[in-house]
Amino acid sequence: MDHHNDYPSRLTTHRRESALSNNENVHSPASTLSFRSSSDQAQPLTTISPTPEDASAQTPPPPSHHSRGPYRTYPTRWFGLFQLTLLNIIVSWDWLTYAPVAQTTASYMQVSVTAVNWLSTGFLFAFLVATPVTMYTLSRGGPKHAIVAASVLLLVGNWIRYGASRGSGPGSRYGVTMFGQILVGLAQPFVLCAPTSFSDMWFGERGRIVATAIASLANPFGGALGQLIDPLWATKPSDVPNMVLYVAIISTVATIPSLFIPRQPPTPPTPTSAVLPSASGHQFRPTPHRILTLFAHDLTLLLRNPSFLLLFLPFTIYVTAFNALSTLLTSILTPYGFTEEESGLTGGLLIIVGLISSAVSSPLLDRRPALRLPFLKVLAFSVPVLYTAFVFAPQTRGVAAPYAVAALLGAASFCLVPLALELLVEVTYEEVGAEVSSCTCWAGGQLGGGVVIVVMDALRGSWEGGEDEPRDNMKAGLVLLAVMCWVVMPCALVLGFWGLGRRKREEAAKDGGGWVGEPENGRDNEYSDRETGR
Repeated sequence: MDHHNDYPSRLTTHRRESALSNNENVHSPASTLSFRSSSDQAQPLTTISPTPEDASAQTPPPPSHHSRGPYRTYPTRWFGLFQLTLLNIIVSWDWLTYAPVAQTTASYMQVSVTAVNWLSTGFLFAFLVATPVTMYTLSRGGPKHAIVAASVLLLVGNWIRYGASRGSGPGSRYGVTMFGQILVGLAQPFVLCAPTSFSDMWFGERGRIVATAIASLANPFGGALGQLIDPLWATKPSDVPNMVLYVAIISTVATIPSLFIPRQPPTPPTPTSAVLPSASGHQFRPTPHRILTLFAHDLTLLLRNPSFLLLFLPFTIYVTAFNALSTLLTSILTPYGFTEEESGLTGGLLIIVGLISSAVSSPLLDRRPALRLPFLKVLAFSVPVLYTAFVFAPQTRGVAAPYAVAALLGAASFCLVPLALELLVEVTYEEVGAEVSSCTCWAGGQLGGGVVIVVMDALRGSWEGGEDEPRDNMKAGLVLLAVMCWVVMPCALVLGFWGLGRRKREEAAKDGGGWVGEPENGRDNEYSDRETGR
């Protein structure tokens, strides 16, 4: 018997879209917030009941026994995870194509090092432009459509960058390169925000943290490859076009498998897994106004959730600091006599040691849920300590201190990312889809990274430390990163004392797989849409 058409959707986006398309007021996808007070009573949201005509038109029949199973995972999930991981590697490598060889690129394009850093900064700002569209794509088309969109943008952006590198005039080289870089930047949210949605759709409860870790942490791994390999490919200004060509070829090959990923599994892996709205059901026209309206509605729900805010603030600032440090690492170290190769190796250690650490910690945390919150707090405290240590590492003028601090900082940061992303899904489970909380946090980190890079570049040389500090030092910027991390660190420490309530996702799974999002005490009779005929 085919159970494919009988399992429910955890995502409530389609119901909200239907309301928009009928000029109704958009209301909460659930009748309660995921935050619970000390008395464990649900905090009600204001809802607008549909009219009888709307209810009869939009409410599907009650769920049948088929909605409780079967639940299984499919080997195809590993192919999809591999492709999502590969694209995250490529998009991050594209981001840091020029930053590790900033001085060499500046000489070739005949621009300043600051202008070269703007290639990375513009990439981060492009993330924000694509964020609402990414949320819509993930909720309506799923990870498959997001992966294909990213592949197209990567393909076009990379070859535009290569064409620009062969341009005859310095001005056209830089301008067209920036355009290609922005196209690649538009691709990033489609793959960086997809891991939580992909793992929610394809993996069981005990495999989600590992799957999220693999795909999410592949992104900085691409940055590590750029830090390590690009200085070897571009040892002099005339090598820059060949470096861009090699990256474009690798990116092209990496996009091809995207066409062969299934849209979603035939049956869900767990009772709480996300499925997509029916393609044959109500058609929501993705106009810019409606997409932005849905985005604003979901953002409003998130801002009412204390648990989300306590995770969002440190996550965003820590990603901001990591983006700024990765982009400006060469500019930070070279004034103290470090070479571009040594700076690249520092960046490589920052990322590779972090990946290894996360590969060890993620399976452990998957098996021992009780350790997740205490481990998150230890990591959250360690990050500002290590950023403070890095303030003093360059002035030692030896590689030992930068290498050691970067390795420890990478370990703490990378272990934190998948843990925080999965906790974000848990605490926003009743309100929004996984793609919304993930996109919002990543967008905050990308915006913050772009702004802080500009600020740090403006602070270049402003720290006066006598003869020990070179004229172009960026110590003031490093102090800024450390202070920012210290300010938000207490938010993570108070989790569990205030802001984390019962996990509705786990409760739904233990309940035997009834319709996910089914209201408490029968307060809301609207069912999510069924899958039909895919």
